[in-house]
Amino acid sequence: MAHEVRVVEPAARDWEFPRAAAGTAHLVSYAAARGVAAPVVLAGTGLREADLVVPGREVTAAQELLVVRTLQRLLPGSGERVGATYRASSFGVLGYALLASRTVREAMEVTLRFIDLSYAFALPRAELSGERVRLVVDGSGLPGDVRAFLVARDTTAIHVVADSLVPGGLGAVHTLGPEVGVLDLAAAELDRPLPRDPSTAGAQLAEDMCRDVVARRRERTGIARDVQVLVTQRLPEGAPMAAVAGGLGLTERSLRRRLAAAGVGYRALVEEVRESLARSLLESRATLPVADVARRLGYADAAAFTHAFTRWTGVPPAAYSRGVR
Repeated sequence: MAHEVRVVEPAARDWEFPRAAAGTAHLVSYAAARGVAAPVVLAGTGLREADLVVPGREVTAAQELLVVRTLQRLLPGSGERVGATYRASSFGVLGYALLASRTVREAMEVTLRFIDLSYAFALPRAELSGERVRLVVDGSGLPGDVRAFLVARDTTAIHVVADSLVPGGLGAVHTLGPEVGVLDLAAAELDRPLPRDPSTAGAQLAEDMCRDVVARRRERTGIARDVQVLVTQRLPEGAPMAAVAGGLGLTERSLRRRLAAAGVGYRALVEEVRESLARSLLESRATLPVADVARRLGYADAAAFTHAFTRWTGVPPAAYSRGVR
């Protein structure tokens, strides 16, 4: 009996999307368990270990790639072993959506639709071949020095997480090459139901959560999005342009020129980040004092923040946090 497989294209076309800092934290934890201290693993990234546990914090692909390069240098050939340490819960809201899926097919499709919520560098695509499904993990576009490491890590992580979704696993076989990994399984496995946990949200709710997170990430692309990620990391110090440009390996002049080509200015991006974070902080259940929010956003004092916030929203921060909008 033939099994219908609807092939979903991955949402991302390349690996250069920002990603949750939790992915970098996972790599740091792996290294620490093998005697490599966090400052060593994070050298050159501009990140500290404390940065990786800030809720909602993101890193650029380039920052995480520096960590991967350090792991490859200090723990050579460990890509497959790193991949084996991932679980669905490692992937935050995306992992939540995987566990809320009704079938293996749904889990595969939600992963591809929201692949930019993962930590993948070697991007997967699904192919149907007769009664078999091949998940091809393609690293051909990755930098050569870390390509094999990332193909091994990402293919193994997909295999381990997929097997964990159903009792006894999927019976899949994975093979690793220097540029491509393949996960091969019977098409019939896609129709297997996932065990239902009463505490897990429904599939639609979980997918809506993914959509909310990814919508913010997809508002900007390319250099503008990377600037926003680095601005967020450096807001408490005021996000000086020189520091953000340096984090991207650029001069201020080069960064200004590239942003102009993208049709946006540096100050406008800083304002977007500040407004988004301010709204989030003031809407949270554990509402912070206005002075604390101002400090987190890099303002000299609460008055300067209040003036800016009122300009953005039409109401002062205290009124906004009370629901007067």
